[in-house]
Amino acid sequence: MTGTDLPRHDSHTTMSDTHPTRTVGALPDAASESPRAPVWLTRLVWLLWLATLGVLGAYVLTDTLWAIAGIVAVDGLTAVMWVAVTFFSGIVHSYSRRYMAGSERLTAFFTRIFGFTLVVMVLVAAANTVLFVLAWLAMGLLMADLVGYARDWPQAQAAASLSRRYFLASSALVGVAVFVLWATAGVTTFEGVAAVADTLPFTTWLIVAGALLLAAMIQSALVPFHGWLLSSMTAPTPASALMHAGFVNAGGILLVRFAPAVTVEARFMLLIVAVGAASALVGKLLRTVQTDVKARLGCSTTGQMSFMLMQVGLGFFAAAITHLILHGFYKAYEFLSNGSRVAHTTPGHGHGETPSLTVVGALATGGTAAAGGIIFTALTGEGLHGDSGLLLAGLVVLTTLHAARQAFGRTGVSPAVRYGAVALVFLPAIAVYGLVYSAIEDVMAGSVVAAAPTELTAVHVVVATAFALVYLAIETGVYRRSTRLYVALRDMTRPAPKTVLTNTEEYDEY
Repeated sequence: MTGTDLPRHDSHTTMSDTHPTRTVGALPDAASESPRAPVWLTRLVWLLWLATLGVLGAYVLTDTLWAIAGIVAVDGLTAVMWVAVTFFSGIVHSYSRRYMAGSERLTAFFTRIFGFTLVVMVLVAAANTVLFVLAWLAMGLLMADLVGYARDWPQAQAAASLSRRYFLASSALVGVAVFVLWATAGVTTFEGVAAVADTLPFTTWLIVAGALLLAAMIQSALVPFHGWLLSSMTAPTPASALMHAGFVNAGGILLVRFAPAVTVEARFMLLIVAVGAASALVGKLLRTVQTDVKARLGCSTTGQMSFMLMQVGLGFFAAAITHLILHGFYKAYEFLSNGSRVAHTTPGHGHGETPSLTVVGALATGGTAAAGGIIFTALTGEGLHGDSGLLLAGLVVLTTLHAARQAFGRTGVSPAVRYGAVALVFLPAIAVYGLVYSAIEDVMAGSVVAAAPTELTAVHVVVATAFALVYLAIETGVYRRSTRLYVALRDMTRPAPKTVLTNTEEYDEY
């Protein structure tokens, strides 16, 4: 629960026998009783979404790049991300008009989330590396400010300060990469980066690529940089939705924009895969020891962003963009509906428990996973060649396996519903994912690196095998036998002490 997540009722709520009764009251009906900024900014962001739909349509039809030379460029990646960013922002704006009603700083909140939207639009359109860094920095500062939206809540200010330090570190790393590129090669545009990437001295390239990878890991809250995300629960729920549906995706955007530099060395791409795989497994484990709804969603975000990084390391940048967009839809829904999740969750049930399966259920799970991989391969062509596309298809198989296992293990649902979900939900969802991926790959083609698959090596096989074995061990619950592991996982998910409100009576004050 956060400072802005206090129960909202249109009647009197008694906090306790020893505390005064607090009245929230009804939402204002008359326009004169509330600021007009939220209304107009909400309308404006939806107009922006309609405009970006037009931009995307025009780009697809004409395949024309619009640009102000050396400053901004509207290419395939820009058009796709503009549509996604403005749509998520529109949802958050609309939701916030009701959720944040009555806030003393309502206009400040809306100007910040609208400003955040504009900054992200500049970020994905930047053709100049310096402009990209400035937008990256502004994006982080605005998000930190939203984390600390409750000005009189010490825990919120501590969380904002912690987030700000992480975001400044991330900005500094991106700045280092951009500065080194300018100082050694004289380039300040992404076109220039693509032209000189293959000619950079190894040490120079390693500094640039290493700084970019670390910046992406911090921004996307990968292990071991996930602490800021789990400590940011003081943010209002709409801001959390914007964070998890959009802000953390910036790590993927960063690596896609700098793809010509990142893909220079195959061993570095393999390192990205290994980093993403390790973080995905740890993130999955961290989620299993959480009982708090928002903390579980935070751990889930860490895991999903790790999968995104793995897709980058495999050389499938369009797949990474597809993943972050679809994950954004999922996380926006999850955060904006987390109140109903609390109301419908029975204590002690559904918190990381591994569902048991019958023999039929196990066979159905395996068959569904295999079918998911076949559908994805048939629609995208990935996995038909002896390259990293095989591992991308493998990730789809594991994801389908997890979803099917969760569905088939639900004993409270009739077998007809459980098994019917395969035909009606899971396999069509894989088909949609494959079609969206193919469409985004087509839109990105020619403007940025959409795919740069690498040859499979023995190391790839070792990493993939280890990942699959540990993933399956988590799925089957073997890890639960270790008490030490449980304690270690709980310690890793502890938010910074200063960001936690331990005395619930203080809620009366905030």
